[in-house]
Amino acid sequence: MPASKVGDPGTSGDRNQAYWFHILAGPSPADRNLHAIRLVDKAWQQGDRVCILCDQYSHAEELDELLWNFSPDAFIPHCIVPDSTTRCTDPVGILLCEPVADDWDTVVILSEKLPADADRFRRLALVAHNDEAALNVARSQFRQLRALGVEPRVHDQRANR
Repeated sequence: MPASKVGDPGTSGDRNQAYWFHILAGPSPADRNLHAIRLVDKAWQQGDRVCILCDQYSHAEELDELLWNFSPDAFIPHCIVPDSTTRCTDPVGILLCEPVADDWDTVVILSEKLPADADRFRRLALVAHNDEAALNVARSQFRQLRALGVEPRVHDQRANR
């Protein structure tokens, strides 16, 4: 049975399933990374297995450093997953490969490409910083989600400036 979609009132699937589109006020990739880490921390604190999907190893290393130093009181257990043959046993993974829906509850998208089965995750968050190129990629991903029958909730922080 396919997963229910947010905004589809007639379904009886997982009522906790949610898709978000975060548009940040800040214009830098660092703003985006920090916001993604906050989302990861929140989902992990709620007991989710969380992955961050990114495109380049250097970006994965930046996220790794942020996860190590995010909170002076706590550590978020995580690992970098460079390819689909590498298994992540930690509750948080930084993926450079396609995530498997059965392995992850929450996916934070920092990649230019959506997972093929993006509509199968319990929670999915697209995060875009306030930069025209990044916003164009995010808009394309938003349209792809809609084509899958998913209506992401938009959190536009640009108005909060």
